[in-house]
Amino acid sequence: MLSPVNPDPEHFAATNHISLTTNHSPNRRAVIDIGTNSVKLLVADVSPDATEPVWEGSEQTRLGRGFYEDHRLRPDAIADTARVAAHFVRRAREQGAASVRIIATSAARDAVNAEELLAALHGACGQAVEVISGEQEADWAFQGVMTDASLRGQPALILDVGGGSTEFILGDAGVSVFRQSFKLGTVRLLEATPHADPPTAGELSAVRAQVRDFLDREVRPHIGAYLTATCREKLVLVGTGGTTSILARLELQLPTYDRERIEAASFTAERVRWHVEQLWQMPLAQRSELPGLPANRADVILFGAVIYEAVMETFGIGTLRVSTRGLRFAAVQK
Repeated sequence: MLSPVNPDPEHFAATNHISLTTNHSPNRRAVIDIGTNSVKLLVADVSPDATEPVWEGSEQTRLGRGFYEDHRLRPDAIADTARVAAHFVRRAREQGAASVRIIATSAARDAVNAEELLAALHGACGQAVEVISGEQEADWAFQGVMTDASLRGQPALILDVGGGSTEFILGDAGVSVFRQSFKLGTVRLLEATPHADPPTAGELSAVRAQVRDFLDREVRPHIGAYLTATCREKLVLVGTGGTTSILARLELQLPTYDRERIEAASFTAERVRWHVEQLWQMPLAQRSELPGLPANRADVILFGAVIYEAVMETFGIGTLRVSTRGLRFAAVQK
């Protein structure tokens, strides 16, 4: 059953100052993002200089559940995802979107039966779906974050941690100098590393080692030299996506989504490490009751937090800044 609308983008959220409307504006557009963990919607008023969100929603369908055993999407996950996508198409139209674009990312790229997902989405939504490449996903994540003018004048490492992949983008003065999508994600790690409830200290140590090894082996050869040559005091690490928004809500003890406060949040490496250790000591039921942590994200947050902790440790970065912008903010402009 679909969740009721409320002000939290992790649970079919809406900015609550916008009323439903059937008047379509040519400058009001929508993007639906079919991810490995959730389906997300952005309805925004778009101009050459700005993207102003008027309605946002997210519903976890866990498209990637069971996927990493054989790289096949499960029929129930496909059906749930198509149902939610169709709901979001209707919601976008109700909010006055003149156009609705549907994009799909990591799970759709990697699935051996991706055509089954695309057929189900087309049947439910009545339109085609774009499966975007990892490079395109990284590029749009960068462009979306850079709609925040305050980030354009300094070197930045941007991370978009998703369910099936993480995009690493290096930029300077608003221009990307490196972008790549890596097969490191929260659902991917959750599926690959079963753990007790609550997890043990040894299981945390093993996941930390696994992620650090991945970063050393797969990511450092691409960005290590650039980071070494860049003044670390000027470099800003920016995290976009669900993990950093949830960490900000936990840090600020925000029971509901508050874009302005989340957008301004930042963490030291020590605070990220503290959140990792606190979360990994709790059973799932206790994590599910934490203010700011949606219950349906209480399993994957363990792995998202470890990814950020490991990146900061591996590359010697002391501060993490949160962005509520990203992939959809760029895709809606295109």
